[in-house]
Amino acid sequence: MRLSREELKSLMKNKMHKAGLSEKHADMAAEVLTWSDERGYHSHGAVRVEYYSERIAKGGMTVDPKFEFKKTGPCSAIFEGDNGCGYVAATLAMEEAIKMAKENGIAVVGVRNISHSGALGYYTEMAADNDLVSISFCQSDPMAVPFGGTEPYYGTNPISFGAPTADDRKVVFDMATTVQAWGKILDKRSRHESIPDSWAVDAKGLPVTDPSLVNALVPIAGAKGYGLMMMVDVFSGVLLGVPFGSHVSSMYHDLSEGRNLGHMHIVMDPSRFTDINEFKKNMSTVLDELNANPAAEGYGKVYYPGERAVMRREEAYANGGIEIVDEIYEYLKSDDIHYDRYDHKNRFAD
Repeated sequence: MRLSREELKSLMKNKMHKAGLSEKHADMAAEVLTWSDERGYHSHGAVRVEYYSERIAKGGMTVDPKFEFKKTGPCSAIFEGDNGCGYVAATLAMEEAIKMAKENGIAVVGVRNISHSGALGYYTEMAADNDLVSISFCQSDPMAVPFGGTEPYYGTNPISFGAPTADDRKVVFDMATTVQAWGKILDKRSRHESIPDSWAVDAKGLPVTDPSLVNALVPIAGAKGYGLMMMVDVFSGVLLGVPFGSHVSSMYHDLSEGRNLGHMHIVMDPSRFTDINEFKKNMSTVLDELNANPAAEGYGKVYYPGERAVMRREEAYANGGIEIVDEIYEYLKSDDIHYDRYDHKNRFAD
């Protein structure tokens, strides 16, 4: 099923609003979800809406949060989320970080006690749109085994960075510190497709291709990915005074309770280090040179981070809209808020 941007966003917004989220917050959340789906990041798009709607309806997301932005120094602040919608809190916190970075050159804004905040690339792109460079971290619940371990301790703990150029291109890099994000497995499950055997392991620690048999994810590049997982958890968990590591709340354990997650934005103004126009020009040169790099056999081109996502967006609209799984579309257009499928499930919604 292919939908226009407006139709998809409206369906997602209306579903979350019907579940109890304010119209404004539902609109902001739907915007980030649409941004993800149109770029082919379906793991962080419409596939998540039923889960959010169930959590909202059951009281596990504050629908009228008392957000508070508290400066802790000229370049630092805490955004208190009151377990409100993570998309909204992370967006508003990035807006404040952008203002602070423009005023003081750098901003470090911790966002704490929020619900899931989705694709981090949306927020770093916000900074790039304002001629700023940024990096964002967000913790998640235990899904991945530490290097050499057998029991999950850290989450997928994603990292994103963004940067502007002298033209309309932007660098937007967004990655999980696991070989794949759990959302990618969720997307494959919704499509009744198998997964590569390098993504996850079963209960015995053996590689698995059936997404319904996943017991734990694995870190990228072994010990290196494990170290990055720890870094993300320190910046967005331990440093912000919220639950960390194995103490991070489960996405599905009890949908009537808030998740108290942490998120960190670090934003910098390039003009405090070099001439901004020269910086942007050099960034464009970097992208041009990467694109011109001879491609290895089996690769048609060398792409810069974020380029293929923009290509997927353009291709989607050229082909009639954003592609959505039929089952998800049927849910979005239905009168049902949710089907009670996620509450009190394990970390993989089983």
